[in-house]
Amino acid sequence: MATPLPPLKPLRAFEATARAGSVTAAAEELNVTHSAISHQIKALEKSLGMKLFERQAAGLKLTAEGNLLLPAVTVAFKEIASAAARMSRPTTSGKLSIACPPALLSFWLMPRINQFSDQYPNIQLQFTSSVDKSLLFTPNVDVAILYGDAPRRDCWLSHWAQFDLFPVTSPTHLNRHSMRDVSDLSDHVLLHADDGREWQTWFGTAGALDIKPRQEHYMGDARLALDAALQGQGIALGDTLTASNLLGTGDLVVPFDLAVPANDAFYIACKHEIRSTPIVDVFIEWLFRTLSEDQSKLPVPNSEKTGLVRKRKRKS
Repeated sequence: MATPLPPLKPLRAFEATARAGSVTAAAEELNVTHSAISHQIKALEKSLGMKLFERQAAGLKLTAEGNLLLPAVTVAFKEIASAAARMSRPTTSGKLSIACPPALLSFWLMPRINQFSDQYPNIQLQFTSSVDKSLLFTPNVDVAILYGDAPRRDCWLSHWAQFDLFPVTSPTHLNRHSMRDVSDLSDHVLLHADDGREWQTWFGTAGALDIKPRQEHYMGDARLALDAALQGQGIALGDTLTASNLLGTGDLVVPFDLAVPANDAFYIACKHEIRSTPIVDVFIEWLFRTLSEDQSKLPVPNSEKTGLVRKRKRKS
């Protein structure tokens, strides 16, 4: 004889509330009202004949019985969602939506996307240029490449790439403006992709924190900073991912042979329930494989952590 199961909707409300830490967050996730979640939790507690949460001034806390139930419910919902995703997307064909930071999308992913298309001609890619991590939890994004801190919400996440930062500029700018030593940067315009911390890190490694540039522009993101550098507007910080193609073509050059490790990294993320679908699996595998194949293909500055800065020869 089959053992009776608790009602499904209250179980879903319980799992979301326990995972999110509050009724309000669970209601937002499940797109229902606060009172609906509260009612469903009470219905589940009545069905089981025991309390699952302790109501405290600081918020909800799972009881011993709630802590026993949560892992089983979480695994069950994930397996159901994963099976449904595999049923709806059983092959490596169809649409796949990707969110990616603007600079990485323009300067790394776009020059290589034909390699993926050649291997998987039946996959139609849709791109969103954004650094908004919350897009990962919308129906419009399947896979996200994230920069910086990992999202706090529940998702599949894997470290993808660490990289180095180094000054870059256009050949025209370098030919017009002398840069024999780091101290010469005091006569140049610095282009910032952030609030200035990355340049401070580079100057600190170069032992030149006292240098004050002639002018500084804050571009908002790496895509705009590199665009400005390409237009000869000043000196930006490039990196071993987004600047690699531009260095290879000679559109950008490196005036100083010193690179510093970036404080942040890139991650690949997707919802747990679609991670095992073939269409998502082949794209994530392609990202890792392509990054691995790209390693050491182009010359980049030396990643020394000393104050020594060696002048790099200009490209002809």
